[in-house]
Amino acid sequence: MRTVNEAKQELHKLLKPGDRVYTILQHVSRSGMARDISTIIVNDNRLRDITYLVADLLQFPRRDDGSVRVFGCGMDMGFSLVYDLGATLWPEGFEGEHGNDGGYALNREWL
Repeated sequence: MRTVNEAKQELHKLLKPGDRVYTILQHVSRSGMARDISTIIVNDNRLRDITYLVADLLQFPRRDDGSVRVFGCGMDMGFSLVYDLGATLWPEGFEGEHGNDGGYALNREWL
């Protein structure tokens, strides 16, 4: 397990504002209050699972299948996960359309 700073450094090497993060819904809890989500990027023309780095950075629990447990309901929890990722990577914002809010630095799409 990496420290938060190690995960942040590695993710900064892999991601830049405007990149797309793909989310995969692995499981919904019986109560509907939690979702297990995996995160994938395309890096050097190959798919790369970055879920473990996202979990370490955001300090979210990892599941046995490697996904990250996201708590909440009533909204798009994949969006919430990627928003939290961007806001943590770029807390001061970034250059772009929503530059003052790092949460909008990354694009997201469900697979």
